[in-house]
Amino acid sequence: MKYAGLFVMPAGFFLAIAAIVLFADPAQRAAFVLCGLAVEALGLGVAVRGHMLPRGESRP
Repeated sequence: MKYAGLFVMPAGFFLAIAAIVLFADPAQRAAFVLCGLAVEALGLGVAVRGHMLPRGESRP
């Protein structure tokens, strides 16, 4: 799962860039950029949770 988050984050970035290029209406552009930022945040959350140690385990 840790690598899935790292692949999702660039997808959100390219989603936001595509919104800026494709939409002329500022309201549609803002909504699409917010969705792209949400995808980036979800990817970051998945990446962070994938790198955390399970409960009860300690580092050697």
